[in-house]
Amino acid sequence: MSAFAGVRIVDFTQGLAGPMAAMLMGDFEADIIKVEPPQGDRMKDHPGYLTWNRNKRLLTLDLATPAGIAKALELIALADVAIFDHAPGKLEALGLDAQTIKEAHPHLIHAWMPPYGTTGSWSQLPPHHSLLTALSGVAFRQGSYSDQPIHLILPLCHYGQAVMGAAAISAALLERHRSGKGQAVTVSGLHGVSEVTGPVRVLADPPLPRGAPLGASPSYRLYECGDGQWFFLATLFVAFYHRAIQALGLGDHWETFASDPLLAREALKAVFKTRPRAEWLELLQANGVPCAPVGPREPWFAGDAVAAGEARVTLEHPELGPVHMPNVPSRLSVTPGSVRHLAKPLNGHAWPERPTPQPTGANDGPQPLSGIKVLDLGTVIAGAHAGGVLANLGADVIKIEPIEGDPFRSNGGGFMAYSRGKRGLGIDLKQPAAREMFFDLVRGADVILDNYRFGVRERLGIHYAALKAINPRIVSCSINAYGDKGARAVLPGFDPLLQAEGGMMAAQGGEGEPILHTIPVNDVATAGVVAFSIIAALNARERTGEGQEISTSLMAQSLTFQQAEVTTYEGRPANDVGAQDCLGVRALHRYYNCADGWVAVVCETREESDGVCGVLGVPLPDNALTASRDGHLARALELAFATRIRDGVLGELLAQGVPCAPVLRGYEAFESEWLWENDFFEVWRHPRLGDMLSVRAFADFARGSSGFQRPTPDLGQHSGELLEEMGYSPVKIAELLAAGAIFGPAANLAHLRDGGTALFTQ
Repeated sequence: MSAFAGVRIVDFTQGLAGPMAAMLMGDFEADIIKVEPPQGDRMKDHPGYLTWNRNKRLLTLDLATPAGIAKALELIALADVAIFDHAPGKLEALGLDAQTIKEAHPHLIHAWMPPYGTTGSWSQLPPHHSLLTALSGVAFRQGSYSDQPIHLILPLCHYGQAVMGAAAISAALLERHRSGKGQAVTVSGLHGVSEVTGPVRVLADPPLPRGAPLGASPSYRLYECGDGQWFFLATLFVAFYHRAIQALGLGDHWETFASDPLLAREALKAVFKTRPRAEWLELLQANGVPCAPVGPREPWFAGDAVAAGEARVTLEHPELGPVHMPNVPSRLSVTPGSVRHLAKPLNGHAWPERPTPQPTGANDGPQPLSGIKVLDLGTVIAGAHAGGVLANLGADVIKIEPIEGDPFRSNGGGFMAYSRGKRGLGIDLKQPAAREMFFDLVRGADVILDNYRFGVRERLGIHYAALKAINPRIVSCSINAYGDKGARAVLPGFDPLLQAEGGMMAAQGGEGEPILHTIPVNDVATAGVVAFSIIAALNARERTGEGQEISTSLMAQSLTFQQAEVTTYEGRPANDVGAQDCLGVRALHRYYNCADGWVAVVCETREESDGVCGVLGVPLPDNALTASRDGHLARALELAFATRIRDGVLGELLAQGVPCAPVLRGYEAFESEWLWENDFFEVWRHPRLGDMLSVRAFADFARGSSGFQRPTPDLGQHSGELLEEMGYSPVKIAELLAAGAIFGPAANLAHLRDGGTALFTQ
């Protein structure tokens, strides 16, 4: 039995986010009935439909009729979870809103996943990723050559909403084990944006510059080789960069390169142009330098690396033949997931009657993961952000760092975002006394999380078998770059390497040069999947009483955030591709520059197309809906938009029923009334750096608060506090401090004295 065996879900959602959230739980044996309207899911012809709705049973209901509503209510009464994605106000009109449903079914998890926000006029728009990225400022975050927004070929924020939907629903189910009570859960498109992009701004500092399409740093950048082929050099850390410079025979220039990045970039560009890519990759990889070739996603998905990682499965479709799709994105050792079948019709009755959970009288926690203690050894983005997601959902997350700190540690917005909400413990795990103290922490913990390279846990003596011997209920999750199977398992890896090999860079660049996604796609995907997987394992522990090991990788997530794009069968339609400084995919699915700002337009019907052309006085061609992004129609619309004031033309287009929105720059997003109305941002104070402005939460829960309860910790900030909580005596703490087994800021440790002498390390 898998983690959600016995959990019943009725899925009323369409498209990507809601169906994929349910799919992730269905992979772990949740019993899902997907309710579709008579005309079917709006994306029923999209290849992704096959993946997002696997392991489900289908039922057609017309919710516009009393009979359809009555049948829907019968299903809801028998379910544990009901998932909806209607725009604000639509569920109330149907009598399916959380307040109405919860009065009749207090055990139910009512999950609402609206495409934008929960309030405001922009939240009524039909779901389109390019409109969501426009309204949230994401389109202006992608690196570009020109001062313009960028259309993202991959719907990253929709994928993020899906993963956070699964995590939040799972967290509510876990809380129900404690209280016996259901609750309303909301994971909007803006919550998806928050998990994927997580902007943080130190209010006293100017905004950070935008990224560069090829990478801003010479050590972490795309390079073109002598044969016109591209690769990514991922020497994020100084040791790797130095190793690369030495391998290239440029060691005499190391100090100059380190002090002059522009000179280093131009020198490396010239060097890599002298030989074919295969030769450079062979040389660099032989010297342990992280790098990867840029290629299309199709051979990557069909290739040996994905097969060795067991990340691909095949199911037989009665009409399409073999359908290849990504496997379950994480592996749970005791309650593994599986891909069992494609969506199939519901035959016979849905579910039998059964007793519903009853309130236990237990004290409700302030957040769904209240009482869960996580030991977070994660670093950089993927591991650190996974712990941050768990902290946002209420877990007590302890960020454990060595004396040199997380390699990503800085005062910048990235580190502040991904490690917010935690407590900091400074510890040298190489010392036996420190390991013993760590094992004492393990005895009282629920989860341990790391993203060490393959084999490091064993060398430190903190692998799962050792942890299980201390605490059989521990859930241990380890992330690495390429999984724990196959020849690549031991290799170091970074997000852009999987962007390169996994086809993301080539897809965004189209026929031109590849494009580095400014958003660390595979890192944030991994963080969300890890958080969901850990919560799934905690749910399983409620039934089995035992913990288990979780394994996943950046490679697996190179497929998760392009599930639809890699789903393959004979005759599948081609995926959209981008271009240099891509503005859209078609003339009527594109960004346009007005006299005072940019607008986003997405038309899918002839009526919507007629509305755009009518407002702008542009003739409507017969091929308007398929016209290219830079053809005659696009040029005519560019000229027409260029003379108009943004807010004025948006008002006219909306009056004609045209889906459109302003494309906000970063500073505009921080000041957007609609985003503040939807509680997207919050201001919080870091004790050392001052006021911060960042996203608030990755989900909202009716019975409890949402969001971070702590600022980002300084290195070892809470070491003394944590040891005191563990019951360590002042003498024992002093010994550990004196030996350097633990450390932290002097001001936070000065009260831990032995014989009147403060013992601490800086």
